[in-house]
Amino acid sequence: MNMEINIELVRALYIGATVLFILTLGGLSNQETARKGNIYGILGMSIAILATLLGPHVTGNFLLIFALMFIGGSIGIYLAKKIKMTHMPELIAILHSLVGLAAVLVGYVNFMDETISLKGIDKTIHNIEIYIGIFIGAITFSGSIIAFGKLSGKINGSPLILPGRHWLNLALLVIVSFYGYIFAISGTINEAMIPLVIMTTLAFLFGMHLILAIGGADMPVVVSMLNSYSGWAAAATGFMLNNDLLIVVGALVGSSGAILSYIMCKAMNRSFISVIAGGFGTESQGITQANVEDQGEVTAIESAELTELLLSAKKVVIIPGYGMAVSQAQHTINEIAKMLKDRNIDVSFAIHPVAGRMPGHMNVLLAEAKVPYDIVYEMDEVNADFPNVDVSIIIGANDIVNPSALDDPDSPIAGMPVLECWKGKTSVVLKRGMATGYAGIQNPLFFKENTKMLFGDAKTTMDAALTILQSS
Repeated sequence: MNMEINIELVRALYIGATVLFILTLGGLSNQETARKGNIYGILGMSIAILATLLGPHVTGNFLLIFALMFIGGSIGIYLAKKIKMTHMPELIAILHSLVGLAAVLVGYVNFMDETISLKGIDKTIHNIEIYIGIFIGAITFSGSIIAFGKLSGKINGSPLILPGRHWLNLALLVIVSFYGYIFAISGTINEAMIPLVIMTTLAFLFGMHLILAIGGADMPVVVSMLNSYSGWAAAATGFMLNNDLLIVVGALVGSSGAILSYIMCKAMNRSFISVIAGGFGTESQGITQANVEDQGEVTAIESAELTELLLSAKKVVIIPGYGMAVSQAQHTINEIAKMLKDRNIDVSFAIHPVAGRMPGHMNVLLAEAKVPYDIVYEMDEVNADFPNVDVSIIIGANDIVNPSALDDPDSPIAGMPVLECWKGKTSVVLKRGMATGYAGIQNPLFFKENTKMLFGDAKTTMDAALTILQSS
């Protein structure tokens, strides 16, 4: 009787946690409710952990369990406090790898558990669940490690294009499927171990090849895609363990990550299938000499001249990019925006869907600086209004404001929707130098007659502009 009550309690807690996780996704879909969404997520995960500990399957050493939870929680708190926003994409990638590794390890432990005595079709189905869970987990693990290396600069961001790479991927899948059949019909653990180990090795290589074939310009999509993979790995693990909550949560993460990846692919004019398959169906476009060389003379200005432009403007749009994250200029930018608004100058922020190095990167930075949500707009909301803009300030952005995406059909970013700031009266680009963006191509915007270049660290130059504004 007590066991039945305990199981019913666990189910009720699982339902409550599932509802909270759904509310989490709803909250995170909007800036104003994102903080509440995080609270829902924390509460839901706490309930899920409690329910798991109360479940009938947890009969081990609780002291060891709590000790490991404390160690893991302490590491998480340390990373949350120490990691800067500029390194957040790398952190997310490496955390995705841990989810994949967990799926692999849980799969192997479950496979070697001699207390599980299934026969016939039930055993076959269980073996398939184990096989798929380990396969997805291994791909997520190795792919996330490569993504971490690319994002942190430890691995070259250029795509690795092997001869016949599509056929290689197809051959790997065929071999994995063949060994999956051998694994499913194996009678003993010893017989099944060999095909399982072979598949795991191939899956690790498959994950590496998938992400190595994706260029640096697509890394924001890769982060979202790996998030989806980690969700499906968790769902597969849920089927393996017969854990309803893990199945539901994994499916939520997997599907939401896939939807976000699709949205970002659309924003970058990339094929969704191409990206998730490691470039399948596309060929690398050569970067011509014209793409990388300077295309004329640039007009350089100083902070004082930028201040004059701002004070004489009626409408100002600020376009943040990864350079703002590197320099941590968001707080200064917000102070300047507030001073301009106090002078009855219309100020707004324009966010490209893939600005920065992960989804929502710029939104988080602006929220950190307490920029009001009602003046932060998405690309589609501001593009038509650029002809009415007096000054556009581009802070460390490159590819997302590149006119060649619309004007040059041979450009690697051809067709990618961009913020059309050059249609305004004046564009001021803040950059350390003339380096190219992720796509590795030069930006014709820098050489237009109505573009001014403010060279230097964005925070330093904007601090100087803020000082001038305060004294004027």
